[in-house]
Amino acid sequence: MLVLACAGGYGSAFAQDNGATNIDGASKKKLEAITVTGSLIPQTQIETFTPTTTITSEQLKANGFATVAQALQHITFATGSVQNAQNTNSFTPGAKTASFFGLNPGYIKILIDGRSLNNFPALYNSTEVINNLNTIPTDLVERIDFLPGGQSTLYGSDAIAGVINIIMKKKIDTPIVDVRYGWDGLNGGANRHISVANTFKFNKFTLTAGAQLESYQPIWSADRSWTSHYFENGSSSALANRDYLIYNTKVSNSYYMLDPNRCALTRGQFGGTEDLRNRPRQGEYCGSFYSPGTSTLSGDSRTASIYTRSTYDLSETTQWYGDFSYNFDREKWNNGASTLWWGSSSKYTYIYDPDLDDYINLQKSFSPEEVGGYQHAMYKTYERNYTLTLGAKGVLGTSDWEYDISVMHGEDKLVQRPLARFKGAMEDFFAVHVLGPDLGPDPHGNGFSTFRPNYEAFYTPISNSDFNSFAGYLTTRAKTWQNIGRMTLTHSSLAKMPGGDLGVAFLFEAGNEGWDYSPDLRLLTDGVWGQSAVQGAGHRSRFAVANEWRLPLLPELTLSASARFDAYKVASSTVSKPAYSVGLEYRPLGDLLLLRARYGTSFKAPTLADQFTGPSTYYVNTTDYYNCALLGYDPSVATINCPAKYNGVSVKGLQSGNPELRPISATNWSAGFILSPVPRMALAADFYHWNIKDEVAFEDGDKLLLQEAACRLGQLDISSPSCQSAISKITRNAKGELIGIYTPKVNVSNETIDAMNVSFNYVFSMGSFGEFSPSLNYTDILQHKYQPYAGDPYVDLLRSPYWSTDFKTKFSASLNWRLTKWGATLYASRYGRSPNYLVTLNASSPYTKPGEGTLPTWVTFNTSVSYKPLTNLDVSFIVNNLFNAMPPIDRSFPGTSSAPYNKKNYDVYGRMFSVEASYKFGR
Repeated sequence: MLVLACAGGYGSAFAQDNGATNIDGASKKKLEAITVTGSLIPQTQIETFTPTTTITSEQLKANGFATVAQALQHITFATGSVQNAQNTNSFTPGAKTASFFGLNPGYIKILIDGRSLNNFPALYNSTEVINNLNTIPTDLVERIDFLPGGQSTLYGSDAIAGVINIIMKKKIDTPIVDVRYGWDGLNGGANRHISVANTFKFNKFTLTAGAQLESYQPIWSADRSWTSHYFENGSSSALANRDYLIYNTKVSNSYYMLDPNRCALTRGQFGGTEDLRNRPRQGEYCGSFYSPGTSTLSGDSRTASIYTRSTYDLSETTQWYGDFSYNFDREKWNNGASTLWWGSSSKYTYIYDPDLDDYINLQKSFSPEEVGGYQHAMYKTYERNYTLTLGAKGVLGTSDWEYDISVMHGEDKLVQRPLARFKGAMEDFFAVHVLGPDLGPDPHGNGFSTFRPNYEAFYTPISNSDFNSFAGYLTTRAKTWQNIGRMTLTHSSLAKMPGGDLGVAFLFEAGNEGWDYSPDLRLLTDGVWGQSAVQGAGHRSRFAVANEWRLPLLPELTLSASARFDAYKVASSTVSKPAYSVGLEYRPLGDLLLLRARYGTSFKAPTLADQFTGPSTYYVNTTDYYNCALLGYDPSVATINCPAKYNGVSVKGLQSGNPELRPISATNWSAGFILSPVPRMALAADFYHWNIKDEVAFEDGDKLLLQEAACRLGQLDISSPSCQSAISKITRNAKGELIGIYTPKVNVSNETIDAMNVSFNYVFSMGSFGEFSPSLNYTDILQHKYQPYAGDPYVDLLRSPYWSTDFKTKFSASLNWRLTKWGATLYASRYGRSPNYLVTLNASSPYTKPGEGTLPTWVTFNTSVSYKPLTNLDVSFIVNNLFNAMPPIDRSFPGTSSAPYNKKNYDVYGRMFSVEASYKFGR
């Protein structure tokens, strides 16, 4: 029998746009053919060879998820560690994403009604292209389908980990208004939400329209006891931040205390927590234990969304349609005092104080009182994302061929407004007020400038107007766009076969896409203190063709096959990639048991950022293997015995994108079953395998120098293309000394994954006690190995925390109850063990040193209760993290840590409440 998606848990499949149909195992009624995610061919079977997990809009709310992002981040497939709003010093804390099976967040294809979501213009972790899940209006979502495994044969590039298809509501029975207010059980995080939607019918024209407004107040680190101050119960004693510090070079790693007032003038800073501090064996300084509280854990967010779906029935066989969505997202966050500071070393490296006869450095953090309150010094982003689709669909003449032709234009524009300290103005301010005049070179001939600083002024807080004299906001603009023309031709019963109707589908796509990241010019000209940026821009055209067949070989056996060819053209260069897939469905016991398997390929085309990111410089200490070899030291001993002139030499590196990159390719297969022993019950288990090749990374400079040496020494053919390429990336001066290295992005990495997922869903009635629906979902990453560069040994990511802190297992369970006007859901998430902080520092032999280990599992509960006091009114009360469960505390973090947990895996938001009311006008 077909499986109903349960109201409280996640169903294994759910196909109709207007709700699932309950089918008794004995029913002989023929279903109308429908289109399901994972196939272009309309069909009567909901469960196919492709496992599908569905989250309905009712499930999303009942389980306590206020946004699409929250639902997808909690799904058990999302086992990977990801940067999020807590990682305020990352590149995209305002965007929300997820990592499925521990794979790169860019390996998931996200669709809205089967069409690609616009790419987020800023780069995740400075290199990866992602989609921002924060721009999807939750109340206008009908359901979310997730197809794990490679899906490129139908959906093209990016669909390596899987496909997420977000189905929007096409019809709303009556006008509806939904309002929600949420508040935090601790402090911060209050949120408000309102949405309106309706469907309008005018003869042959139908319009469904909705709008949503949402706001979230920030949660500051000061709002949580775990993050308001430096960790007190870790592997070392808590140490106050060094807010006013003078480094001493006479005694290594020690400080001078030169404040004549002994920090008396600073004690009003950081909320009155600043004072004289001491670090054992290092010295005294002025500092606060509470400076970590100045950062945000969750940002100040404002979103607005509009969605419309319109159709016009031109005839009985032809319909015109149009979809439009617009989303605005304003995010604000703060990284706090940890990155808002001044130091003399930026301009002078060291300065010489003749009264101390020593080379020193001065360092100062800016307090909330100096900044004017960190809430007034937030990093701001403004995102405007819209998509317009126009199309027509219908039947060709009197045939059974169905067509769907559409054109789509989408844009995502981003404005970033970070607070900056302008380099010249800030250096001038401290030169005048603290350092005084430059007295010339130091007398010891080391080339450092001489100053007699005014130490009392250094230890005196500056005014907010002084801070504003050298601080202000930058403006960086970025955008992505896509234009796609698409046509599908389908025939669900082209011919009769022993098992039923043969179905076929053809797809044709063509279009172009672009990306432009244009930083504020001051970031590119060294005009900003402590910040820099890399610009990039590029565009390309693309086309694709795909073909799908569904062949019912026998009543119990169906074969499905599909193939696709994609090509991307940049100037005169074309990158292309074919993909194919074969799937089997076997029903030996009718609807009681489905056995399924799938084998195919998937790929990810080089992103525009991978191809067109501009050059950036870095410095690296490396070994000049060529010159070491000339002195008689071969590579096996060069890093140990070669003279320092050529060993550990500091070299300027250059890295950039690479237009010559190849697509990332993957071979993937899955096998599993669905068992339905009684109506409305399903037990499903599936095994997944990926073998991914040619992943993109910056070229390894050390291996490049080894290759260059082998080429120059005649060990490799110097005239070969590989030798010529290696030599061209190494720069030497007239003396043959190494002075530069170029490491662009290249296709070098490989990884393999084995994973298993098990789910159970059941809906049953207990008469007057109501209807119950338990649901269980479990994901286990059985193996995950990664090869950074060709020739390297594979790294076992499940046992190498230096490389990965992903969860191996993830489990969720829910129990839903419905009785006339009442409803309730209890939802639980269990996160498996993860490595502690100390073992993530051990690159060579993890879990061998004292203190290295794993953290306990983390379990949280959400609950919701709903009631219908009136026919048209629903009210709900929702509690997230019912028992206020905090993450497992990691006591291996040192006392210099601002949070005793891994922010990419856990959060300390704690218990949160919300009340929601939904009113439908009319009957």
